[in-house]
Amino acid sequence: MIKTNYHTHTEFCDAKNTAEEMVLAAIEKNFSILGFSSHAMYPFNGGWHIKPDGYSAYINEINRLKEKYSDKIKIYTGFEVEYIDGISVPCFDTYREFKPDYLIGSVHFVPGKGGYYEADGSEISVKERIGKFFGGDIKKAVQEYFCCERKLLRDGDFTFLGHCDLVQKQNINSKLFDENESWYRKELKALVKEIKKSGVCVEVNTGATCRCGASRPYPSPYLLELLKANNVSVTISSDAHTAKGIDCWFDEAVQYIKKASYTELAFYEDGLKFQKI
Repeated sequence: MIKTNYHTHTEFCDAKNTAEEMVLAAIEKNFSILGFSSHAMYPFNGGWHIKPDGYSAYINEINRLKEKYSDKIKIYTGFEVEYIDGISVPCFDTYREFKPDYLIGSVHFVPGKGGYYEADGSEISVKERIGKFFGGDIKKAVQEYFCCERKLLRDGDFTFLGHCDLVQKQNINSKLFDENESWYRKELKALVKEIKKSGVCVEVNTGATCRCGASRPYPSPYLLELLKANNVSVTISSDAHTAKGIDCWFDEAVQYIKKASYTELAFYEDGLKFQKI
């Protein structure tokens, strides 16, 4: 099986390692293809995103590595683009001057009354901000997250949908809500309907298992089954923030995907292609 990863962060945004250290780790771990996807919300500065004056340096470095290691690994340049309604939308036209090979569309910030909560923020931060900006209404806060996901799919133009149920990160052992409740499953079904309509590929993101000690990746088993039932393509990504975690939980992810009755994985190689698993 061709080993690939398209969700890779470096010190250009909020990760620990250089792009070259990530490439060397990928070569050591027998990757055939590595894609870089620094956090982006061009032309704005979101704190842990690439700074507005840092895009050229990022592109130049990835291009240098493409050439330097061309005999060992195929490298692609991408961005994980933030979706914030009215501010940042994952769209190839916005990033055309940087000539990305692909884009990942993701939602991290969820707007409430007077402010945002960060879907993958710390447990304390999430609870405090939902209390402050959603009046403590967990259900309303989660529903707003999925509303943002659907808007992202309608407004955006991108290749991969990043960690599409990221809101479950702080819900290990149902700390915040019951994922079996009918209102939550209704949100997932509405999300899948929009994903199918958009035609994007969904990543099975192993980042939470590597960095947060979660027992499963995004999406959840139930959501993955819905995606399969609607013939939505999936790929495996690690959302790596360290060289050590570049293939975290990859072998397990293959089995996880097979359990949902998938028989093939998508990968990007000058366009989306598929391989059997």
